[in-house]
Amino acid sequence: MDLKKQNGVSCCKDMDFYERVRQVCLKIPCGKAASYGQIALLCGKPTYARQVGYALRMGKAGEGIPAHRVVSAGGVLSGAQSFAAPDLQKRMLEKEGVAVRLTDKGWRVDLKEYGWKHTEAEAREFYRMFRE
Repeated sequence: MDLKKQNGVSCCKDMDFYERVRQVCLKIPCGKAASYGQIALLCGKPTYARQVGYALRMGKAGEGIPAHRVVSAGGVLSGAQSFAAPDLQKRMLEKEGVAVRLTDKGWRVDLKEYGWKHTEAEAREFYRMFRE
């Protein structure tokens, strides 16, 4: 196994990227959801949506992250593969007031209504924070 690479991310920058994921996820407001791609973009790595999912699923971004607020670009919940119970993410979002409905693709959040609309100021703040 190449120790310089893990899940497509260079190891020398792993912690930096995971810390970025942590910092961005902590800013998602209660009652809102964000996509993996949105998190990746705000981390300054727009093509790293899958690595965001990996970081959250494997706990690489640390504890206390509101990972339940992160969904696919279509608003579909990640479900059992990322949470202790198949409906835990759904229940956590609903507890925050986010409507979750069942579709043919699974449980889904309407990102037009419940999506985190980060501000330009927030994006600039992340850019300054993560500048390489």
